[in-house]
Amino acid sequence: MTTMSLSSTLVLILLSLHSISSLDAHKDGFSVEIIHRDSSKSPLHRPTETQFQRVANAVGRSINRANHFNQNTPKANITRDDGEYLLSYSVGTPPFQVYGIADTGSDITWLQCKPCKPCYNQTSPMFDPSKSSTYRILSYSSKICKSVKGTTKDGDHCEYTISYGDGSKSQGDLSEEILTLDSTNGSSIQFPRTVIGCGRRNTVSSEGKASGVVGLGRGPVSLISQLGSSIGGKFSYCLAPTSNTSSRLNFGDAAVVSGKGTVSTPIFSRGAVFYYLTLEAFSVGNKTIQLGSSSSESDGEGNIIIDSGTTLTLLPDDVYSKLESAVAHEVKLKRVKGPLSLCFESSFHDLKAPVIMAHFRGADVKLNAVNTFVEVDERVVCFAFVPSNLAIFGNMAQMNLLVGYDLEKKRVSFKPTDCTNQ
Repeated sequence: MTTMSLSSTLVLILLSLHSISSLDAHKDGFSVEIIHRDSSKSPLHRPTETQFQRVANAVGRSINRANHFNQNTPKANITRDDGEYLLSYSVGTPPFQVYGIADTGSDITWLQCKPCKPCYNQTSPMFDPSKSSTYRILSYSSKICKSVKGTTKDGDHCEYTISYGDGSKSQGDLSEEILTLDSTNGSSIQFPRTVIGCGRRNTVSSEGKASGVVGLGRGPVSLISQLGSSIGGKFSYCLAPTSNTSSRLNFGDAAVVSGKGTVSTPIFSRGAVFYYLTLEAFSVGNKTIQLGSSSSESDGEGNIIIDSGTTLTLLPDDVYSKLESAVAHEVKLKRVKGPLSLCFESSFHDLKAPVIMAHFRGADVKLNAVNTFVEVDERVVCFAFVPSNLAIFGNMAQMNLLVGYDLEKKRVSFKPTDCTNQ
């Protein structure tokens, strides 16, 4: 078994640009490469950062993520470490490459634009819309402007404002521009008239390569929603648990999850952005921990958010406490102190972790050690779940699962998959 570290949960989506082909050529779907953030190929690779530092950072990010989901105004999560995923794409004519934090909990794609004041320190080049022949600012009276929450009028222009949990903001012009993604088959696909936010006043606390955020949520102008008809409302991903193994993010027919072992559960609509599922219970050994109305605002329906942008899995305090007790009862190892609540003296390789079943409505998902434990230091492993004021099914729990979203059928599917050999 490959040693599991938290660095495995932080992945990077890199899309390079090659020859442009028409979207019609990709009606059968297309895929893009995903690599781990800590892969040697990643521009965010930090060889000096320890596993313990990565865990500590991820704990903070996951808790901040919960605060982000509790907000009622348009929010996106930008973290000190440039977020969980970084997407490289291009905008404009001629194409200009930018990096954005890929966020399934955000409903708008925005990037920092020249000129801006104030601007945050962005180490990668900044997009200048005046040099693009296809850039167009949307009118405040446009239907698109009216569909985006929190827009205001700036002359005749539509201005967006997006706020962050730490008080940071981005404000600017809601615009249309050509966006280009690269397929793993070597061709690139242009999406004309894609709605983006061109940030003119940005007070984001994190700094680095990221130009902004790529919204992958359910909002009307998220990237997924805008690609909707061309991809049939379908996308999927498979996150490998080793840092130097590439994975894929799939769109359209290439994203269909089917075959032996596939289970599906409905997506519930609670707000316009997030993907809510119904988690009925966990089981560990012969113990079952129920979730219900006490952990939801809707009598148990749509009581957990599935999110690729949160590392750990977050659970309501009462549910977490019972689950931790059940796991501690099954693991016959010495407990030690660590950055998470439940830690043991062991390497990941030697850990005999209990299988945890996540019982979603209509879908029982098996969680193995790679989904539930993380090695935080030499011979210290910790349970990768934390108590919170709401429930989020994080990306560690989704590793070695092909996870497919079908927004037309309103369901998420899971299929056990060796994501290192897909």
